Amino acid sequence: MFPTLNVAKIDQVNNIINGTSKPKLRIQTTTKGPSRKQVIILMSKDNVDAFIKNSSLHVSNINRQFRNAKSEILVDYIRVEPLGITVVTNKIAQSSDLMLIDQYVKNSSDVNALQVEEPRLPKSKSYLKIIGIPYYPHTNSQDCLISGDIKSILKQNQIFDNVLLASKP
Repeated sequence: MFPTLNVAKIDQVNNIINGTSKPKLRIQTTTKGPSRKQVIILMSKDNVDAFIKNSSLHVSNINRQFRNAKSEILVDYIRVEPLGITVVTNKIAQSSDLMLIDQYVKNSSDVNALQVEEPRLPKSKSYLKIIGIPYYPHTNSQDCLISGDIKSILKQNQIFDNVLLASKP
């Protein structure tokens, strides 16, 4: 009908009219790990086995508590992890949501509340490579640095207050 129009332009107009759009771009990450939509609850193996038997019942009960508390979060499912359970939610849980989950799990007849830790969100891990520390601390000295020296230096600096060493320096 319009012989002078480019085929790509015709397709573009057709896509606009029909409402089709480009697929949403997805961010690719280089690390794999739990998302922030998960709540981690550490507990003993016996508690995990007893709790997971009625997981669908627990999901519906926790969701009922969220609705009663007028929370926007809902539990999708509960899965077993090596050191406990993970409660997967539709949104990132707030501290009030974590308290509701904690109360429900600890008041459940399936578990021993003394062997259940506080629910928490996954934490991110970052790695910092420290370079430029001289091997010999003093110019006239033949004594080299040892890992204890580096640890004491790190403890003296407030920047490293919440830093945990993944390996020996």
